[in-house]
Amino acid sequence: MTDPNTSFSFDDFGSIYEELNFTYNYSEFILDPITKPCDHVLFSEAVMIAVSVFYVIIFVVAIPGNLVVGLVIGLNKQPLSPSDLYLLHLAIADILLAITLPFWATSIRLGWVFGDAMCKIISILQELSFYVSILFLACISVDRYMVIVRAMEVRKTSREKISWAICAGVWCAGGLLSLPGLFNSATPSNSSHLAMCTEQYDPNSADEWRLATRVLRHTLGFVVPLVVMLACYGVTIQRLLHTRGGFQRQRAMRVIVAVVVAFLICWTPYHLAVMADTFLRAKIMPYRCPVRVAIDKAMFATQSLGLLHSCVNPVLYAFVGEKFRSRLEQGLRRTGLLERTSMSRPSRSSLSSEITSTIM
Repeated sequence: MTDPNTSFSFDDFGSIYEELNFTYNYSEFILDPITKPCDHVLFSEAVMIAVSVFYVIIFVVAIPGNLVVGLVIGLNKQPLSPSDLYLLHLAIADILLAITLPFWATSIRLGWVFGDAMCKIISILQELSFYVSILFLACISVDRYMVIVRAMEVRKTSREKISWAICAGVWCAGGLLSLPGLFNSATPSNSSHLAMCTEQYDPNSADEWRLATRVLRHTLGFVVPLVVMLACYGVTIQRLLHTRGGFQRQRAMRVIVAVVVAFLICWTPYHLAVMADTFLRAKIMPYRCPVRVAIDKAMFATQSLGLLHSCVNPVLYAFVGEKFRSRLEQGLRRTGLLERTSMSRPSRSSLSSEITSTIM
């Protein structure tokens, strides 16, 4: 039985509905652009095609260029100095990085079509070449510091053994640091039907794993080697500027400094972008969709700049390295590609010869 004091008619309900509909009309709702789902389409089709072609061009230039550098250094009849040996391994690392470029160029257009195993292999190769490159650059800076500043007098045979041991240690360290590439897998993209080769962590511990790998990348793969290089080269250049005959000795540093500067120009923007991504994921920075999209674009663009590094060093040797050009010319003469002509060599003191033992 209905209480007359609490009776409710359909007419009353209709009036209330009209009032609610007038007050909270959905057509008056304004979507906050900051909180709306992010648009994952980063670049236009033309830009993606241009990037793919860019990767292929880098590959075509980097492979023969670094092979020439490796042959010129490796086929030298004289024993390799530690810096020459490190530069040789640096060229090998650049070749490994260049090998990955056709795979990434294809994946930009067609998605990752090479399977899960190749996704892990290519990811590890890219990480390995990156770590090995910067670690060898740090080794070169330490070697130049020890020779020029400390005037290190160690038997040549001992230095050769130590340098080969350091090379083995660098490759082992790079291999260990690149193991997180095993977490990469070929998975369908959220925004398209194409597969992508990306990091795939356990959802329960994804943030912890990602943060740990990023910390390793930032510290051991950038900050620590960078501090070592800046400290060693800063003291070394200061010593050269205050030493008699410093101008001739400064020439010995030109290629090395150019190689380091090129590495920093190519890879520093990428590291800054990845650091920003790490801060965003760790909630150190407030999450905003425009920020998320901007960081994604920055990571993609700066990674392309970083991959360019694989073909930069041969160009530096050709334009800056006088000793490299001399060795290349001698090699071409031995093979008969150039006519044999007499070449005069300036005499140098023993210390100057030691300092200029690096490729100039």
